[in-house]
Amino acid sequence: MAQDKVMCDIGFIGLGVMGKNLVLNLADNGYRIAAFDLNDEKVNDVIEQDKYENNSAEQRVYGCSSFTELLARLTPPHLIVLSVPAGSPVDQVCESLIGAGIQPDDIVIDTGNSLWVDTVAREEKYKNNFILFSSAVSGGEVGARFGPALMPSGSPYAWTRIKPIWEAIAAKVDEKSGKPIERTKPGEIVTQGEPCTAYIGPAGAGHYVKMVHNGIEYADMQIICEAYHVLRAGLSLSPDQIADIFEQWNKGPLDSYLMEISVEVLRHKIDDKTPLVDLILDKAGQKGTGLWTAMSSLELGTPAPTIAQAVYARSISSFKTLRVEAAQVLSGPETNKLSQSEQDEFVAHLHDAIYCSKICAYAQGFQLMKLAEKQHGWQLNFASIAKIWRAGCIIRAVFLQPIADAFERNETLENLMLDEYFAKQLNEHQMNWRKSVAEATLMGIPIGAISSALSYFDSMRLAVLPANLLQGQRDYFGAHTFERTDMSAGKKFHVEWSSDDKEMISIN
Repeated sequence: MAQDKVMCDIGFIGLGVMGKNLVLNLADNGYRIAAFDLNDEKVNDVIEQDKYENNSAEQRVYGCSSFTELLARLTPPHLIVLSVPAGSPVDQVCESLIGAGIQPDDIVIDTGNSLWVDTVAREEKYKNNFILFSSAVSGGEVGARFGPALMPSGSPYAWTRIKPIWEAIAAKVDEKSGKPIERTKPGEIVTQGEPCTAYIGPAGAGHYVKMVHNGIEYADMQIICEAYHVLRAGLSLSPDQIADIFEQWNKGPLDSYLMEISVEVLRHKIDDKTPLVDLILDKAGQKGTGLWTAMSSLELGTPAPTIAQAVYARSISSFKTLRVEAAQVLSGPETNKLSQSEQDEFVAHLHDAIYCSKICAYAQGFQLMKLAEKQHGWQLNFASIAKIWRAGCIIRAVFLQPIADAFERNETLENLMLDEYFAKQLNEHQMNWRKSVAEATLMGIPIGAISSALSYFDSMRLAVLPANLLQGQRDYFGAHTFERTDMSAGKKFHVEWSSDDKEMISIN
């Protein structure tokens, strides 16, 4: 590749879909980039695309053929961004940079979807070689190009160097309305508004928050898909008719990026005739972050059933052959066709069911982060996290402003459902939610995410649950002991269940 004397501001390694678009975003915001990828074609492609979009003679992206050349092109102390797959590729690049002569005061930013515990381990592993910083990126290809949501964590010193760059390339939100400031054209720069990035905390905190973001994303997507399924299979509506309903819903409290793109997917046709959605195989993929979120909730002992159910829904979809076989032998209920007025009422019930389920999914995610904060000694700003997610990311929605408001009213809020605003929403809309779950169940249409959210709501609002019997069962077969409501907290008891007099023994 051509050699020249121009020094660059930022090194960039990994020019896949996300990496390429982040490079172009950085270039739009005035930074010179030294770019490297194992595939030379990707390097040439991003240089050519930048020249085409930039429309000027000034070169902004410079290709490098080695890690050594990349370091030589950067003004020290070096700042290098990684956009490579999570796992061993991150370590391979880090080891290559060490071999190329990276220095202890250089900063390497991992922007991939690394598992947060891996990030913590890497920071410790490489602390004598360079400063490892992490910054999860959300928003997909378009977000990376025109403004993503960024969740940075790691060294506070590193953040002082990275902050102006991240605030420049991040999505922006109008401070008065709380709505995204759209940027859709190459070369556009948004200098006004609140950047969708803020320092999250120590190493791993940003990737943990991004992991939970993705868990909520799983739940949100599944909730929308279940609504689609009910309307398609239960009411026999066409994709266009469902798109009309979703489009109307998107004008109210369900206004979100995911609802918006669902409308586009439903309207897309092959040869202007056949809905593409009817031709897409119903087997969902996943990359692991939803599973990680569900696993973390189990490890910390905090419920996230709607997120877990969304993961299970993707898993069961993968058993396509088995489901086709089961469909031949397992029957569902017979249903009657609804009148137009009954359909309208059904749709109204479903709207409220989605709204309430979303509240519960977010409540589960934020409570999980709350527990993780305590477990790991972090100091997370939940209002700030909600604000970061208002634009640029996949779960961006008007819904997030009230969440930010809730945590600004009460920084110690344990669960979103306890906030006055959200408690009122749940209380007012719960009957339509219940009717929707009952109606879908009677139709034989699975709505695991929506119904699990309702069970979560009911479990959280009840002062007494059947765990008293469960503790009795555990004590019977395993002498696991139990506490009593009429005794001081923490005092444990065991019953000799098999003896005639059922002697009760105080353990402490």
